[in-house]
Amino acid sequence: MKILYGVQGTGNGHITRARVMAECFTEKNIDVDYIFSGRKDSEYFDMQPFGHYQTRAGLSFSTRNGQVDQIETLKNLKIGQFIKDVRNLDVTQYDVVFNDFEPITAWAAKRAKIPVIAMSHQAAFLCPEVPIYSHSFLKRTLLKQFAPADVYLGVHWQPFAKNIIPPFIPYDKPVNHCSSIANKVLVYLPFENLNRVLELLQDFPDKEFYCYHPDANNQSQAHIHLRKPNRQGFLKDLVNTSGVIGNAGFELSSEALKFGKKLLLKPLAGQFEQLANAHTLEEMGFARVMHYLSSDALEEFLELPSGKSIDFPTNPYALVDWLMSKQWHDLDSLHKTLWQGLSLPTDKAA
Repeated sequence: MKILYGVQGTGNGHITRARVMAECFTEKNIDVDYIFSGRKDSEYFDMQPFGHYQTRAGLSFSTRNGQVDQIETLKNLKIGQFIKDVRNLDVTQYDVVFNDFEPITAWAAKRAKIPVIAMSHQAAFLCPEVPIYSHSFLKRTLLKQFAPADVYLGVHWQPFAKNIIPPFIPYDKPVNHCSSIANKVLVYLPFENLNRVLELLQDFPDKEFYCYHPDANNQSQAHIHLRKPNRQGFLKDLVNTSGVIGNAGFELSSEALKFGKKLLLKPLAGQFEQLANAHTLEEMGFARVMHYLSSDALEEFLELPSGKSIDFPTNPYALVDWLMSKQWHDLDSLHKTLWQGLSLPTDKAA
């Protein structure tokens, strides 16, 4: 079976999930081609697992100072190029398109009548059981039209429905057994203005902040250690940090929960997915939430005890086997296999 894997490139969460899948595909000698869209070619990094991948412009949103910039988003939408890319993408050589919220491969497959299996956090919101918190009907309609599929697998932290699967968070061997450093805090706020982030952190000199940001250079400013986005370096800092400050992206939150890190989330304003993530984790007792860069919120967060680890699956073998079986409408066994033995802590955070 030959697979085309379409991946949304906006942010790093989709790509992180795709790396886990790519490693499994490689281990099982499955023939997979990769297409990424949603960011500039020069902004992709650590892409070795994907071999000779392709990129397209795709559809994405623009941000400014921690919120979606709707006017700039509309200006940057290249609908003509998008339609051209869909029409020019030949998917007839593939048996199935596996899709993580990537619109070009999804629509090209729909035109060619090639089956599409969607796996994404966004797909979870198509289930009425999954809370969206605002304008749910409109949001679900837009999600379904953005990257249409024949089967939707939603990735989430709770088994809301039969087509919801847990995130896959692998342990890398070099970083498996690291103790948390009490005064170390990991910061990843890529949608915020870097200078504003630095202003927030400078008032807490007793903590060592490791701040990853696309506008940063690798340097230290007293107790603030700036880092360019780098997967291996980020993961090493994640496993021995005492807590994580981030936007409310799904993958970062999932990794922090896997490693038992307390979370302070500042959701990207105007992005319903991040707002829903923040609300859900706050209600579950797994995160504190701030809606602006707040010194008071940070001070309270730094005084909290460590979080509790959630033992999410480390590999997607069962998912890949299900995909290869072509029994795509049999979701019961996949759901049961992936959630079996996974217990969620019930105690709320202080």
